[in-house]
Amino acid sequence: MKQHRQRIIVHVDMDAFYASVEQLDNPEYRGRPVVVGADPEGGKGRGVVAAASYEARKYGIHSALPISTAYRRCPDAVFVRPHFRRYEELSKKVMNILGEFSPAVEQISIDEAFLDCTGTERLHGSGQTLAAGIERRIKEGTGLTASIGIASNKSVAKIASELGKPNGLTICPQGKEQEFLAGLPLKYLWGAGPKTREKLESLGFHTIGQVASAVQLQLVQPFGKYGIKLHELANGIDDRPVHTGARRKSISEEITFRQDVDEDGLIEQVLFEIADRLTRHMRQKWFAGRTVTLKIRLSGFETHTRSRSLPDHVNDLATVRSTAVQLYREFKRQGRRVRLIGIGVSNLRFHNASQPDLFQDEDHEASGRRSADRVLDMMKDRYGEKVTRGSFLPVTGTSTGSSANGFSRK
Repeated sequence: MKQHRQRIIVHVDMDAFYASVEQLDNPEYRGRPVVVGADPEGGKGRGVVAAASYEARKYGIHSALPISTAYRRCPDAVFVRPHFRRYEELSKKVMNILGEFSPAVEQISIDEAFLDCTGTERLHGSGQTLAAGIERRIKEGTGLTASIGIASNKSVAKIASELGKPNGLTICPQGKEQEFLAGLPLKYLWGAGPKTREKLESLGFHTIGQVASAVQLQLVQPFGKYGIKLHELANGIDDRPVHTGARRKSISEEITFRQDVDEDGLIEQVLFEIADRLTRHMRQKWFAGRTVTLKIRLSGFETHTRSRSLPDHVNDLATVRSTAVQLYREFKRQGRRVRLIGIGVSNLRFHNASQPDLFQDEDHEASGRRSADRVLDMMKDRYGEKVTRGSFLPVTGTSTGSSANGFSRK
């Protein structure tokens, strides 16, 4: 029987990426707790933490934590607003560096990627030699550090990189996957989110090894077919390939109001502004999507999503805006105020001018709207973001809802 060659899968995860970039660009921040996110406003801010340096994590500060809580935990921290263009610039440099070590690179977020380095041993070595080369090139090319995990498959390699953070290397030897995973708590089981872990714990599972040792039927009954997948992952079985050129799956924008709001007109105006920024970003990235999702967070942090799939891939303001507004109007908030509103577009695909099917059979009105979008894009590219739609300009003596009530963008 022919033996399959054992794979060498590498997971590279940049350390506290956003916060580390801020410390890189601002030497006075180094060694200090840095929190990237919304303005804390002296503990009254309404947004959340986007990233925290390892110094800040010692105070219990982490991503998605309310910025007001972060401020209370460490008021002396450096609080900075995100600089996404800078993060994207360094992310591209990192991905280009990874391409020097393997032709098979799968970027799964702005700061992490998988590499399939099977067969590259003669060029780059294996294990520690390979990892040392990657770490050195990233440090030379960007000034940043990364944590690296190496294993025979993607899920174990990702878990390995988590165990070595920050700036570490963890290698799971070939054939030792079960032993490597057995004693780890469920939080490390890739593919098991908070609700899945909670359910597993209610069933008496507390380590990955306990899940691995279970009879599959014990997992199929509560989780269906996904229980089989959980069992495989717990046993270190993962045959998924590294997908070269994997693309982003979704894109979104959201706004947190400074004060919870109740006016439908204001909320719909803000949805207009969100849709405008989001669709412009989509066109800049050459994305079009089929599924529009409304995200709405009510007072008390109760969060809901509503989605609708469209017959075609789109990236024009009118379609995304009208779909989001319709979803909002259908949502029954029963008089409760709104804290956050957002729009996401998923089922993305790349498109360019050579793909006319995006706009085939459209009527003249739709064609005109899309032409207006493209003209405004060109004007903003030339004259900057001060160019805006007349709909967003305040009427004399009044102001738009968003500027009157205030909000912070994520």
